[in-house]
Amino acid sequence: MPPSLRLEQDGAIAVLTLARAAKRNALDDVTVEGLAGFFRRPPDRVRAVVLNADGDHFCAGLDLAELGERDVVGGLHHSRMWHEAFAQLESGSVPVVSVLKGAVIGGGLELAAATHIRVAEPSAFFALPEGRRGLFVGGGGSVRVPRLIGAHRMADMMLTGRVLSADQGAAIGLVHYRVDEGAGLERAVELAGRIAENSALTNYAVLQALPRIAEAAPDTGLLMESMMSAIAQDSAEAKERMRAFLAGRAPKVHADREEASL
Repeated sequence: MPPSLRLEQDGAIAVLTLARAAKRNALDDVTVEGLAGFFRRPPDRVRAVVLNADGDHFCAGLDLAELGERDVVGGLHHSRMWHEAFAQLESGSVPVVSVLKGAVIGGGLELAAATHIRVAEPSAFFALPEGRRGLFVGGGGSVRVPRLIGAHRMADMMLTGRVLSADQGAAIGLVHYRVDEGAGLERAVELAGRIAENSALTNYAVLQALPRIAEAAPDTGLLMESMMSAIAQDSAEAKERMRAFLAGRAPKVHADREEASL
């Protein structure tokens, strides 16, 4: 774990913190490789991760000191290194909840888009300044961000340099939860706690099967769904949870509650 990342673990929940506040948590190669290593092999017993950040900003993108004078081949390999790291996060074994505040721009937005649940404080703002700097996104943003907000909105951000507020980000799908200033970490830990209580097989299906089903042709997706549903319901844990529900030993879903449990 490089010094730019800090890990705290409480039972099944790990809080991984970007620790480069003086650089607005801009990502250098060591930090990106550290993220890849962590999510490739998360600590034992961890069932959910909160991705947090020191200081006032989540992440101001690529540390421009890392940009250097790369040729085309070097630039290609650097971009692919980011792709591999963020893929470890997005398609890894544990759900990730990110805490967004201050700058969530460039590579910082690409990193946030790879997380599964995003919690934003009022200070959060979103931008893709690469287009105004003669660059193009290279950390997976052109794949992940359009899936969240549509290619047309991403084009607007890149062509005009438009900056979105936390409320605007929530309105178009960049943010799942909007919280008060300073409340992001607490809310993220709460959500991670709920996620950690789920069946491990269900969480695996959501991370691994759901994205593939969503991208498949309808008939293929429906077949994959049937297969995943059959596998999940046959697990011992699922059977025990259903018995508890039918016996009245598990909470039901209510309209005035955010929890939805079996």
